[in-house]
Amino acid sequence: MLRNAMDDSTVMYGGNAGFVESLYEDYLQDPASVSPQWRSFFEAQRDGAQETQHSVVQAAFLQLARQGGRRIAAAASAPETPNRGVSALINAYRLYGHLAANENPLRFRAKDPVPELDPASYGLTDTDLNSPVSDGAFNGTLRSVLEELRATYCGSVGYEFVYLPREEREWFQARVEAGRGHGSATPEQKKRLLDKLNAAEGLERYLHVTYVGQKRFSLEGGESLIPLIDIIIQRAGGAGVKETVIGMAHRGRLNVLVNIFGKRPADLFAEFEGKKKLSDDPDVAGDVKYHMGFSSNVRTPGGPIHLSLAFNPSHLEIVSPVVHGSARARQDRRGDTEARRSVLPITIHGDAAIAGQGVVMETLNFSQLRSFTTGGAIRIVVNNQVGFTTSDPRDTRTSRYATDTAKMIDAPVMHVNADDPEAVAFAGALALDYRQRYGKDVFIDLLCYRKLGHNEGDDPTMTQPVMYREIKAHPGTRALYAQKLEAEGVIPSGAAEQLVERYRDLLDQGETVVQEIDNEEQSALAADWGKFGDNHWHDSIDTGVSLETLQELGRKVTEVPEGFGVHRGVERVLKARREMAEGRQRLDWGMGETLGYASLLAEGYNVRLCGQDAGRGTFVHRHAVLHDQNAQDPANEEFIPLAHLNPQQGRLEVIDSTLSEEAVLAFEYGYSTSEPSTLDIWEAQFGDFANGAQVVIDQFISAGESKWQRFSGLTMFLPHGYEGQGPEHSSARLERYLQLCAQNNMQVVVPSSPAQVFHMLRRQILRPLRKPLIVMTPKSLLRSKFATSELSELTHGTFQEVIGDHLDKPRRAVISSGKLHWELAEAREKNGLDKQVALVRLEQLYPFPAEALRSELAKYGKVEVVWAQEEPYNQGAWLMIQEDLRGVLAPGQTLSVSSRPRTASTAVGYASKSNQEQQAIIEAALNLSVAKV
Repeated sequence: MLRNAMDDSTVMYGGNAGFVESLYEDYLQDPASVSPQWRSFFEAQRDGAQETQHSVVQAAFLQLARQGGRRIAAAASAPETPNRGVSALINAYRLYGHLAANENPLRFRAKDPVPELDPASYGLTDTDLNSPVSDGAFNGTLRSVLEELRATYCGSVGYEFVYLPREEREWFQARVEAGRGHGSATPEQKKRLLDKLNAAEGLERYLHVTYVGQKRFSLEGGESLIPLIDIIIQRAGGAGVKETVIGMAHRGRLNVLVNIFGKRPADLFAEFEGKKKLSDDPDVAGDVKYHMGFSSNVRTPGGPIHLSLAFNPSHLEIVSPVVHGSARARQDRRGDTEARRSVLPITIHGDAAIAGQGVVMETLNFSQLRSFTTGGAIRIVVNNQVGFTTSDPRDTRTSRYATDTAKMIDAPVMHVNADDPEAVAFAGALALDYRQRYGKDVFIDLLCYRKLGHNEGDDPTMTQPVMYREIKAHPGTRALYAQKLEAEGVIPSGAAEQLVERYRDLLDQGETVVQEIDNEEQSALAADWGKFGDNHWHDSIDTGVSLETLQELGRKVTEVPEGFGVHRGVERVLKARREMAEGRQRLDWGMGETLGYASLLAEGYNVRLCGQDAGRGTFVHRHAVLHDQNAQDPANEEFIPLAHLNPQQGRLEVIDSTLSEEAVLAFEYGYSTSEPSTLDIWEAQFGDFANGAQVVIDQFISAGESKWQRFSGLTMFLPHGYEGQGPEHSSARLERYLQLCAQNNMQVVVPSSPAQVFHMLRRQILRPLRKPLIVMTPKSLLRSKFATSELSELTHGTFQEVIGDHLDKPRRAVISSGKLHWELAEAREKNGLDKQVALVRLEQLYPFPAEALRSELAKYGKVEVVWAQEEPYNQGAWLMIQEDLRGVLAPGQTLSVSSRPRTASTAVGYASKSNQEQQAIIEAALNLSVAKV
């Protein structure tokens, strides 16, 4: 049916809207004038409702305006269908009711009237209001139905959901209307809501008077966040959720830690007093308390749930993709790879941040992507209506709502008044049920306020005097709800104050205030990070694989199904690789890398390779994913040989990622922190493009272990090399990674051969060590006749951090890395310097292999030692490793450098000039001007 295709496509949106509207006009005038498919579609959408032509209604509105608002009955309603406006009015509440909803606890900014909700706009009179109406859950006179519609759609929750696909829309509408937009709570549920509000407010007031002036990013004004998270978690247990991964920025974080995760108040107080550290290890820097993560286990009516709060720096929304990566890894470990309902991501945003930070859009784009989806997330916006000091709508955003990014993925949105805890609970329950049913994201826009300044030292009246006059007079959500429950007789008079005193006593005792905490109930599927805690940098590990195994794997990775149409260019690659596996050709880079993956998969390890062209490889060297040239259906054209090694092999994902660096790299970092048994690789299209993910590199990859004791074995492939392709296509900014290196926090390597990349990949996963690995991978070197290896080099040994030369008494020793080594070797041979210049490869730049390089240089006696690099003098490795190089020189040896001159840009834009510069580096390194004389 066309209707189904229309529901799931873009035909009803954007530039097509005018076309569809004109077709609908034609259909209303004469159904036979449109095609049967369109006729069926329009009939299904109307669902039996009567409707006049839009042009007639538009003309009526125009005439109505000209006559000062008096009803134009003849134009607006044809005599034979006197109630045709009724259906439009009822549906207007579903569509526009949120514009008139009472979702804001503050009144300083008045709402505009919503003409779409005025019966007069549809030509309806008082007589019409007394006519009987039946529409779904609503029955009675139009007047009474409108009252119910106002209560449902214009109460404490404003709903946006009409753009959902039909099944989801009908499900959502039925739930909202059955609960009249608000739901109902039992006395016990109401008491729990008050208890959680009391805890939220109680902690903030306790901290405010006990630790005066200290930053804590108070939740005051948004206390309803605590009962909201509580209802989601408690309901999730019965909905099949086993783990919840939560990401949030600073606001309210301490409150969530204590009142949701059960962190001991005594531990939090010790942090305020400077008495508690993450570790006594001097290499552990630690972090401020409102960046810290936590984990615990809680009991729910449906069973225990493991809770994880992600560590988060001050870069606001960057934690969102990290949370999704972690959730995805946990789902994979549980074998929940289809429905993905067992692990629930919850991300908590600020209103200014969710509208202003581009990484939000990048992360939303993951929602239904096959290699990034997590089965939907619940996204909560703590909307305190002031980002830092900016609350004027003319400055905050262009869209109506902070949550309008939700519409890019057709996610429903609920705008909820935080002063109505029961409405908040209803929204939380509805969000959880929608996610579990449909596996999609859902947004809760929690409209609240910020009682104090951005931090406790700010005076917000400097910049928001009108807003803060109203906030100062606000009694607080807890007080309002306590009054309501006392009036209803749910709690006796004075009980609310007793709750306040009881919670204060619990804080004084210092033990957990969450009754459901049960940390004895640990997840049997939790990752075991214990064996990676010690330092294993120098552990010797043989990464070789037997010849028989390599040959068998070589055969497997070159096989395709019968009838599979391999591209003729790819077939040549596969044929060559078969010969390499048989020992009849030397291995090229692609085959060495492929055998690295194959050997790990065959041993039961997982491999996740992600990048913007990871399947084929940006430089067409990998061909991990093959495409059937005879396929008729794009969905069935792929074949991945690495996924068909043996039935017991590890899990493999080769992902051509969405065109994002920041969110994708953050996602992979999150994945790597939750799955130590997976070789997780992010490959930049060009190494230069990692610039777009610098915050992930700076705040997570390089510093996550030191700040938070979070281990990650994430590997970054950064294509790097000067081939005359200009700025943005030459340098992966090696110097930036080396600048971030300290305290053995990560590894930076520049492998120069297929054997080296094979051993490097295996070392990364086989060694009992999880540190990020930064790899400067080649471009032109991928097909170099020099950078090849014998199959036998893969059968023994390990990654060599330094590869020396075999000269006895050279006059010069040149140290270099990567592609430049082979260019130096070619020039050395061409100029007859084979016995005069030793070429040493520094394959690992950090941790600097001082002993290995010292031992190598000691063999050469009193020689000139030159560090040669392709990059400019002020870039590349030189400025970061020169002291290390000087420290390993033997007596009598001197050190100099050969590089491009200092430049502002990473590279020149002209190939001819780049080639001249490259030749000058080689000549200076080999001292060719002297040698020629």
